[in-house]
Amino acid sequence: IPDYGHKYYLHFTTEDYKSGENAGSCLATVLYRKTKAAPVVNIKCTHTKDQKQIQEEDTRLYQKLRHRTRPVIANNIPDSYGNIDPALEPVWALAVAGSSHIMWEKSTENVGYFMAQVKSVKQWIRTDDFIEFDYTVLLHEIPTQEIISCHLRLTWHPDHPLKVKYFCASENQGLEDGSGTESGSAAGILHEMGANF
Repeated sequence: IPDYGHKYYLHFTTEDYKSGENAGSCLATVLYRKTKAAPVVNIKCTHTKDQKQIQEEDTRLYQKLRHRTRPVIANNIPDSYGNIDPALEPVWALAVAGSSHIMWEKSTENVGYFMAQVKSVKQWIRTDDFIEFDYTVLLHEIPTQEIISCHLRLTWHPDHPLKVKYFCASENQGLEDGSGTESGSAAGILHEMGANF
């Protein structure tokens, strides 16, 4: 679009983060503006996974994290061999969901990001029903191959949108709010990333 930017039309499928099963398909338009603002995205998805099943998975994940006898404190997920302790998989899944907000806001038409590792994570004890984590995550920037360190504060309850505040070391700006507007899903991470695009 002259004086505005490039518009892309996409058709893609999503998969369940844990099982790898097909979770649905999406049609989207993405308009990258010439300014540094986030792209304008319109998306429609059809889901093959039952919404009740997604909610049940979210509730199970939430209950595991909410009712721990001690808060989670961990480093280097995955480890240097690429392994993730099964007990830390829910923590990793939430980091993927939270980091997607950062990657969404920082990505441009020519630069993208993948979460490489959770350097550290600490769970905060709350008096309400939400769960809250502080993460330090490493994002792999493509095509530059740089590794960017970001601090991420994530708050979640299955009945509410995932709330994310973050600061990346390579930026000279304050804490950003990357809160979603849709219901939060941690069990169906990739499905929800599509819905929260």
